Amino acid sequence: MTTASGSAARELLPTATPARTRAAVRELLRPHKALAAGGAAVMVAATAVGLLTQPLLGYIVDLVTDKRPAGALTLPVVLLVLVAVAQGVATASGMSLVSRLGETVLAELRERFVERALSLPLDRLERAGSGDLNARVTRDVSRVAEAVRTALPELVRSGLSIVLTLAALAVLDWRFLLAALLAVPVQAHTARWYVRNATPLYAKERIATGAQQQQLLDTIGGAATVRAYRAEARHTARVTERSDEAVGLTLRGVHLVLRFYSRLHVAEYTGLAAVLVTGFLLVRGGSASIGTATAAALYFHSLFGPVNTALVLLDDAQSATAALARLVGVVDEPDPATATAEREASAGAGAAGAPAVTVEGVGHAYVPGRPVLSDVDLVLRPKEKVALVGASGAGKTTLAKIVVGIHRPSSGRVDVGGAEPSETGRTVALVTQEVHVFSGPLAEDLRLARPDATDEELCEALERVGALGWARALPEGLETVVGEGGHRLTADRSQQLALARLVLADPPVAVLDEATAEAGSAGAGLLEEAAERALEGRTALVVAHRLSQAASADRVVVMEDGRVAESGTHDELRAAGGPYAALWRAWAENRSTTGP
Repeated sequence: MTTASGSAARELLPTATPARTRAAVRELLRPHKALAAGGAAVMVAATAVGLLTQPLLGYIVDLVTDKRPAGALTLPVVLLVLVAVAQGVATASGMSLVSRLGETVLAELRERFVERALSLPLDRLERAGSGDLNARVTRDVSRVAEAVRTALPELVRSGLSIVLTLAALAVLDWRFLLAALLAVPVQAHTARWYVRNATPLYAKERIATGAQQQQLLDTIGGAATVRAYRAEARHTARVTERSDEAVGLTLRGVHLVLRFYSRLHVAEYTGLAAVLVTGFLLVRGGSASIGTATAAALYFHSLFGPVNTALVLLDDAQSATAALARLVGVVDEPDPATATAEREASAGAGAAGAPAVTVEGVGHAYVPGRPVLSDVDLVLRPKEKVALVGASGAGKTTLAKIVVGIHRPSSGRVDVGGAEPSETGRTVALVTQEVHVFSGPLAEDLRLARPDATDEELCEALERVGALGWARALPEGLETVVGEGGHRLTADRSQQLALARLVLADPPVAVLDEATAEAGSAGAGLLEEAAERALEGRTALVVAHRLSQAASADRVVVMEDGRVAESGTHDELRAAGGPYAALWRAWAENRSTTGP
């Protein structure tokens, strides 16, 4: 699938089929059958009580026509007041129950969507573009939420009013019902016409909006580069193109709705004229009283609101359905965590010790025809620490992300303890040099790795990476708020925090991608020691920023141009006089001239 303009090919996240969307809604409603039944029962009662209004008004007309005394009007008037009060109370209760049902189901859908969105592979999100997911998280969720809060209760109430009012017309006289049904063909044709045109239109609008947001994100995110290359006009033209497409589709939707309304008015006038003519004929023939004919006309007139509301809500329903299908499409994406949990439960993952990691013939290209890795073979034995070294662009980080499962190799395979990396879940963990400190208490930040960790376990993890001293010295200790709006941590302390999370998560396999690179020279040694302690007992792959990390590894793998150039221990490779020896000499000379 491509973006709406087709100028930049993107594999958008999937959109569920209508059948799958309906099935997903049924799955969400199934645990709440009692609440749904209760809400429906109360709404039926409220609507039935409200239908007593028209016969009472017709009865009053008959009393006046027969010239009864004024006192005869007291009872029907009192009954009208009671009907109004009862209907109001019952409608409020029923709408409350229906709204509670909608909000509960919506909350569950949002939770599933966010959970699955967070578990999507990074390369999948990169292919789709951040604008697509951003549009689903913001506009699509908001559209569904708005429909649940406004359209759903009104649609339920309108549907019940239509069905019960038609039944009431039949009770008065079946001929009134037949007259009223003359409006149905026009309304049905209007509804079919609208749905047929609105469904694809709103789906296109959602895609166009996602493409528009993607272009805005690309332009704003790369503003410095855009200015540097004097590409402002070109990027502005792209934003304008995406915006014009989105606005054009929106205007088509407005024109569609206006034509929809005009057709509804024809149906209303057709039905009302038929009921009035039928009433006139029945009264003249003595088959009905004036009050009964009045009640029938009022019944049909009372259908204007519910019918128009139900049909007009098709606009919100189609838009919300298109948005819902996009959410369900993400929810239905395969979740590697499920297979991982089953695999770990059956195999006792974690208890059997650190697994081996095997990389066979792995190749990878972000852009077709421009390989980053080519025919890479590598084996990490259980509890072995392997350091990856090489110049920038050699493919070290790409290989590390493939081992973790963030990227899938274009060719070859990776095996982590008998499974693909994407199926290993918590078996493999990654720590990079770009560490995010979440806003909140330091203890809660640590518990992201293990929610049930005790304070003692948090302290043990901090102690293991040499961070307990400064953590306890914070103004409120582990309860100190860190991150955005709180106590700001230095780069090396943030990295220690990430290593402490690694200790708490306790994965059998760990990958460190230049995880000590952010530390200055003074803190490099301490941070490297912290990384060593965090990796104890694990199978580890370390992308080494400093060759001192490589020297302490069990084995060193040198990469050049996306291939493995050398592999061996630190001493073996120094003695071999190859690429690693050259790197070591250059690094050692740099240290001797700049100082430790």
